[in-house]
Amino acid sequence: MAAPRAIRTPDQRLRIFVSSTLRELEPERRAARAAIERLRLAPVMFELGARPHPPRELYRSYLAQSDVFVGLYAQQYGWVAPGEDVSGLEDEYRLSAGMPSLIYVRESAAGREPRLEALLQRIRDDDRVSYKSFADPDELGRLLQDDLAVLLTERFDQARSTAPADQIPRPGIPAPYSPMVGREAERDATLTLLGQESTRLVTLTGPGGIGKSRLAIEVALEVAHAGRDVAFTLLEAVSSPERVIDSVARSLGVRDAASEGSLTDRVISAVGERDTLLVLDNMEHLLDATPTVMELITRTPRLQVLVTSRAPLRVRPERVVEIGPLPVPADGTRSVAAALDSAALALFVQRGAAVRPGFTLTPANVDAVVRICRALDGVPLAIELAAARLRALSPIDLLSRLDTALGEWEGPRDLPERQRTLRATMAWSVQLLDGPERTALAALSAFRGAFTVASAEHVLDAAGIAAPLDALAGLIDASLVGHGVEGDTRVYRLLTTVRTYAAELASDEEREQSVTAWIEHYRGMVGRAAPRLRGPDQLEQLAALELESENIAAVGRALVDRGRFDEAAEYAWALYLYLWIGGYLGVVRALMAELLAAAPSGLAPHSRAIALYYTAAVRFWQDPAYDPRQELTECRDLFDATEDPSGAALAGVSIGLAHLAQPTGPDVAAAGGELERSLGGFRADDDTWGQAMSLVMLGRIALAVGDPLGARGRFEDSLTLAAAQGERLGIVIAHNHLGWARLLLGDLAGAREEFGAGLDLSLALGHDEGIAYGLEGFVGLRAMESDARGAGILLGAAQTLRLRKGLMNPSAFAFFAGPVQQLRAQGRAEELDEAIAQGRELSISEAIARVRE
Repeated sequence: MAAPRAIRTPDQRLRIFVSSTLRELEPERRAARAAIERLRLAPVMFELGARPHPPRELYRSYLAQSDVFVGLYAQQYGWVAPGEDVSGLEDEYRLSAGMPSLIYVRESAAGREPRLEALLQRIRDDDRVSYKSFADPDELGRLLQDDLAVLLTERFDQARSTAPADQIPRPGIPAPYSPMVGREAERDATLTLLGQESTRLVTLTGPGGIGKSRLAIEVALEVAHAGRDVAFTLLEAVSSPERVIDSVARSLGVRDAASEGSLTDRVISAVGERDTLLVLDNMEHLLDATPTVMELITRTPRLQVLVTSRAPLRVRPERVVEIGPLPVPADGTRSVAAALDSAALALFVQRGAAVRPGFTLTPANVDAVVRICRALDGVPLAIELAAARLRALSPIDLLSRLDTALGEWEGPRDLPERQRTLRATMAWSVQLLDGPERTALAALSAFRGAFTVASAEHVLDAAGIAAPLDALAGLIDASLVGHGVEGDTRVYRLLTTVRTYAAELASDEEREQSVTAWIEHYRGMVGRAAPRLRGPDQLEQLAALELESENIAAVGRALVDRGRFDEAAEYAWALYLYLWIGGYLGVVRALMAELLAAAPSGLAPHSRAIALYYTAAVRFWQDPAYDPRQELTECRDLFDATEDPSGAALAGVSIGLAHLAQPTGPDVAAAGGELERSLGGFRADDDTWGQAMSLVMLGRIALAVGDPLGARGRFEDSLTLAAAQGERLGIVIAHNHLGWARLLLGDLAGAREEFGAGLDLSLALGHDEGIAYGLEGFVGLRAMESDARGAGILLGAAQTLRLRKGLMNPSAFAFFAGPVQQLRAQGRAEELDEAIAQGRELSISEAIARVRE
């Protein structure tokens, strides 16, 4: 009777004994250890722990408990102990007889000791081991990892039993060429599903080049290492659904020979009740074979199937794991450490170092590499193809060529043909679509970033798609359109690589039709939102616009590029409050400056007024040395001439503020005159929002002349008007100014309440400028309470926020400066400056927590 098979406890992994001289091959031993651990195996090495035993007894005991022998050799034969005939190095090799063995010899033979040369000749003569040479530790690590993977999946499988006559040798799990990067969460989620007995079918879905096959390999290796049977079936070359069972049979070692029963029956018989994972890699073009997969699952109680496909199988037992792009660094990331936290960037560096040894991320190249990974949307295949160009290009040169060359760049020859270029990857996916889906994909290439179903329907209707929702669903199933939920709204997006290819599917006429529909859709959306941005629906409208912010911005750009300058100006004017609250005024300032330069005399008067307002008023807040009064006066006159009293009044408000901010000192009389005139203009136009803004600015004049009581009255009137409208930006501004009036009147508790209310609402709005003003209000409050440390920390946090967001606060309106200066006058400058430095390191949430203390 055969002895029962030992069942390993979970901590018992296959042990890999590494034999070599120690000091001579220390870097190689580190590389070997890393390769073994990447495969979740246990390295057995002297340096991993001291033991109270003689060396010879120790390594013999270690070898007896190991499963695989790995020998590393270079120049030295090793020490021969007294009374021994051979070194420990040779003794270890002799004792490995009968074990699976892998031998690696460093290429340079110069200076190799004669006894080691003799040992290597005996190893070659033995002809019982895998024998390879290597040039450096990195190459050794790659060779060892690949060879161990093959050894585990082939030699150990063959050793289990003699194959019956109806079985053939089984192909193993494909060996990974490099460590997996950034898919730990997806791997663990898949393994968790496969760890549940109720799970029979898991499908990894995602667009081409996203890394589904690489993840499936990693999962298969993990499952195999846990002791389960794994059969890995490559389906890329299978052209017919009827031939899928042939490939499954080969992966299971079942012969397709003439015998009783169908091949499917023989496959089911071979699996029987074994605990088996069957991997079906690249099944999207063979979805009609789904009934075969279901039959296998139904008739084999312990079989689980893991599928990779760009589209799900859509059967009841299926559990879908969607594989998205790798996380990319935040826009503007400049820190090497912060950038390397991104899996996309880590992959780029890994692949870059493989083709250009020594390549690393540095302060000099981090910006270019971050921008490359962001431009490629974190798609692994795109990143690998780009990184391969580092053989000849610097990251900066590579960045400049992305738009024009990436689609044609070829990857390594060991990639499947469908993934040799991004164009081939896209073509493989598109050829599986039906006609309406191809047309829909081309039409959707007009979008940038996220878009809603309503936006998609508008563009698809214009493209003549009879059932736009069905076409959209088909593209989602094909993993060509991504989707997710933001807030309570489902949004869709195309990866940049998909969008670029999709745009080429349409004729020039079709493309123009889709882009025109896209532009008109967002123009209409913005036009409807504009009046509602000034009322109780403001939060809802802001959220809706922000959801599709990339498209909102891209339409403005497209209007300018198409020479539709007047429409571009009116579009930007309708977005004024959204741009202000969202922190986009700097972007639109640049666009309007471009518009003025492109059409210096061709703009309609109202369009010129709009462009002048954005370029002058916004620059005034970004550049304290700039005097905008001349441009703003022309702007106001143009608004008057085109019968836009609210536009003229808004320009007048900025002129009034400019009078207060003059470097020679505030011109209070001129400022007051302009602001009173603006207040009258807003009233004549029944513009409540404008009246509330004017009252705040008149209150600032009262503060400037030392009348905080009068200022408080103006601010309270402004708050009343803004609250009656439900317009939150006006409410924020009024609360912040009321806080300063109360603070200067000695009402510290009232000031705290006002600043807190403004800060809370700014957080709800996502209004960075309001958050900065709120923090600065609490700076003044803490300073008035003689809390130098608290004031300094919050001041440092506010400075960092303004710096990162490009927000300026002209000195004429920096009310906190007085109380802070008083602290310095009291001899607390050092304490204050230390706290400011600490505050500059805080995140917004950490700064808010300090406010709440």
